[in-house]
Amino acid sequence: MTARVSIITPESIEERMAGPAIRAWNMADVLADHGHEVRLVSTVGASRTARSFDVRYASTEAMPRERDWADVVVTHPGVLRTHPVARYHEGCVIVDVYDPFHLENLEAGATPAEERTRTLSHLNSVVNESLVRGDFFLCASERQRDFWVGSLTALGRVNAATYDDDASLRRLIDVAPFGIPTRPPQHRRRVLRGVVPGIEPNDFVLLWAGGVYNWFDPLTLVEAVAAARRHVPNVRLFFLGMGHPNPAVPTMRVATELRERARSLDLTGTHVFFNEGWVPYDERENYLLEADAGVSTHLLHVETTFAFRTRVLDYLWAGLPVVLSDGDVFADLVREEGFGLVVDPGNVDDLAAAIVTLSQGERSPFRRRARKVAERFFWPAALAPLVAFCEAPRLAPDRGVIHQPEVAAATPDVAARSRRLRWFRR
Repeated sequence: MTARVSIITPESIEERMAGPAIRAWNMADVLADHGHEVRLVSTVGASRTARSFDVRYASTEAMPRERDWADVVVTHPGVLRTHPVARYHEGCVIVDVYDPFHLENLEAGATPAEERTRTLSHLNSVVNESLVRGDFFLCASERQRDFWVGSLTALGRVNAATYDDDASLRRLIDVAPFGIPTRPPQHRRRVLRGVVPGIEPNDFVLLWAGGVYNWFDPLTLVEAVAAARRHVPNVRLFFLGMGHPNPAVPTMRVATELRERARSLDLTGTHVFFNEGWVPYDERENYLLEADAGVSTHLLHVETTFAFRTRVLDYLWAGLPVVLSDGDVFADLVREEGFGLVVDPGNVDDLAAAIVTLSQGERSPFRRRARKVAERFFWPAALAPLVAFCEAPRLAPDRGVIHQPEVAAATPDVAARSRRLRWFRR
């Protein structure tokens, strides 16, 4: 059947988009390609347009119209809290939980334990409300799915009705990872080599393709670059996004520490470089295609365990060899498919050795394997569970059976602060 689908995102739809907006955009594109009538709705602003679907901004007052128009609403947990009318949609509600933002806020939160506790309590209540309300859920990996099944079980959503409907629970929650375009990336103009002062055509360029957030470990990386430059004098590390496109997202502690560490090691402007803004979505491929390798480093904590580093998908799309810290699902995939090197988290020597190995060795085999792995993450394949649901929308079999859980009250300052911290995955 053809469905009317409203995809409601808490991010701006514009030329510079972070992960949630990019994901929502591609959901709309794939569903439109399958013949559905799609509206991509931002709760904060929209300036970008599309040929195959409608892009619009909806104020709080306009949200009931967007809700009532749709057969299916696809949205984020936070939208159901900030725009409660979406919770009361009589049709189907799909909740996209690809980003367990309440876990990453354990790292992103303020230092005082009391404030962090209040913030996390608020975010947990936001997540729990959405898990109670949704008819269907999407997550990014099988590892994430195990986590969310546990959460759904704790809230009573794994029950006789949902189990009898499907003992695998795939009709309740399925895996729809972040994706990449089916077309190959194209290099339209030079952006790094011979353009950024200090990065020359023959340099070995490492790319950090995304933002710098507290759950990452860029500090070990710059120390590894300092060590590697003794063997690879022309190593260059470029951070693609130091300023988030959402002005409500503050600069994080680790970004400040990163600049200080690079400066103290005398790397800034010679071996380590920072893009002060955020690269437009359609421009990022120029940077990817001028890099020699992609890098993503983190420490071991619960956010790492359930994270899905979408920047690694861009590396796959461009056929880049990667250097990754161990502990997340992409580290497992690198070991299985051999498109890069995995290092121990926080280990400067291991990371420096991996950089030297990639700079001095043959990278073509890594590139071939990366491009092959990339195919499984093309957006139409990644979003197949979403497409299947919209072809035959269904209410959850336990709709109306379970009760809304009590949620922790949040003071206005905590609620406002959590809105600033929430969704910046890229």
